[in-house]
Amino acid sequence: MKKYIMALDQGTTSSRAILFDKKGNIVSMVQHEFPQIFPREGWVEHDPMTIWSTQISVAAEAVYKIGAKWSEIYGIGITNQRETTIVWNRNTGIPIYNAIVWQCRRTADYCEKLIKSGYTQMVKGKTGLLIDPYFSATKIKWILDNVEGAREMAEKGELCFGTVDSWLIWNLTSGRVHATDYSNASRTMLFNIKTLSWDNDLLKLFDIPKSMLPEVHPSSYIYGYTDKVVLGAELPIGGVAGDQQAALFGQGCFDVGDLKNTYGTGAFLLMNTGDKPHFTEDGLLTTIAWGIDNTVTYANEGSIFSCGAAIQWLRDGLKLIESAQDSEYYAKKVPDSGGVIVVPAFQGLGAPWWDPYARGLIIGLTRATSKYHIIRATLESLTYQTADVISLMEKTAKIKIKNLKVDGGASSNNLLLEMQANILGVDIIRPDCIETTALGAAYMCALALGVYGSVEEIKKEMSKGQVFSPTENQEWRETKMRVWRKAVERSLLWKED
Repeated sequence: MKKYIMALDQGTTSSRAILFDKKGNIVSMVQHEFPQIFPREGWVEHDPMTIWSTQISVAAEAVYKIGAKWSEIYGIGITNQRETTIVWNRNTGIPIYNAIVWQCRRTADYCEKLIKSGYTQMVKGKTGLLIDPYFSATKIKWILDNVEGAREMAEKGELCFGTVDSWLIWNLTSGRVHATDYSNASRTMLFNIKTLSWDNDLLKLFDIPKSMLPEVHPSSYIYGYTDKVVLGAELPIGGVAGDQQAALFGQGCFDVGDLKNTYGTGAFLLMNTGDKPHFTEDGLLTTIAWGIDNTVTYANEGSIFSCGAAIQWLRDGLKLIESAQDSEYYAKKVPDSGGVIVVPAFQGLGAPWWDPYARGLIIGLTRATSKYHIIRATLESLTYQTADVISLMEKTAKIKIKNLKVDGGASSNNLLLEMQANILGVDIIRPDCIETTALGAAYMCALALGVYGSVEEIKKEMSKGQVFSPTENQEWRETKMRVWRKAVERSLLWKED
């Protein structure tokens, strides 16, 4: 008898597998972190084989941990770090270079040339994206231009490109399926989000052979079946979505204007804009949220590059804390940040600034500053960045938000959510299950397999969660945001100078 839906959640710093029951409760969860590779300043890579090995091992562990059988699993949903680029040999399945991670800024100068050459409107009009090293297209081009023999192999049809979801599908099916979904395709800077197809003009601009690209399907769709050799069972892969879109779905943001923020390695705010793409000129991205049946849902997105990464920096870089959980404990030791502002622009700044040359900054230090102030200021920076993006979204959509749904690892920090409520002046809602990224992928899989009959049925299963309400006034908020923006201005264009 079928009991569980498996979600494979392949993130930037770890691979996870979660088994959910039909009511969306977590039954089993296993997570393995893996190494980050920094070949040069601003470059970030992963070993694709490590991504695969950690992901397949946690999948098996999650099943064995509770003594379950593969026959008890309905199917698999996949959610993944987006834009991260892998190119592998179609015949051997072996990557020709490390995965170039979404955070990597190695193509910043090339992006600047494209912008100066006047391609901004063309790219945005087709993809909804800004020209930025963040997205996959310039990463693919870099691999083809810099790995010996890569371009010749690509021209012969011997190479495959995929975001991490495609890489996992390829390996789970032993190379029988090379595919992605609308949400991940929309993050490559090669996919036309209006025609729902790979765009020939963009492929020509970036000099990328079409033969490299995966087939594109709706997010809730049966992609294929796992090879018995790989998992010991033939399980349907029934749902695929980029992590942020999956979280939007997992939070139940099914209506126009619904908004969520995921505090992960980065922080990502997505607002459901309905069945038509809503293009903006103010630093927000237009992206595909998901495709279900014959309907595509779009979203506006604000991307914050450093969120949980800033907490990791406190732990691993500055050694101010021993675990991410310590940040709340130490930040509570002081009533405020003592005038200290941290701008965590380690790999540039995303929305609304979109400056790949910005760099991190700590300002406002005095002799009275302690490590507690710096820790608290780092937490505060996450709330300020979120407020900047929401302010943009409200202006663009002409909607005043009533609340913010939150998820991701850092959302377990109560102090952070109290701060966020005060900076925004609205209620913050944290669901009982903060693993909404994985839950969204599981729901999409369950829809494709008929476990749920409709989105409405999913809605009925969702709990209301915990609410954090603001306690500060508007004048306090405006003062805080004014000082924050003053600090950000000092971090911009630093590397370029």
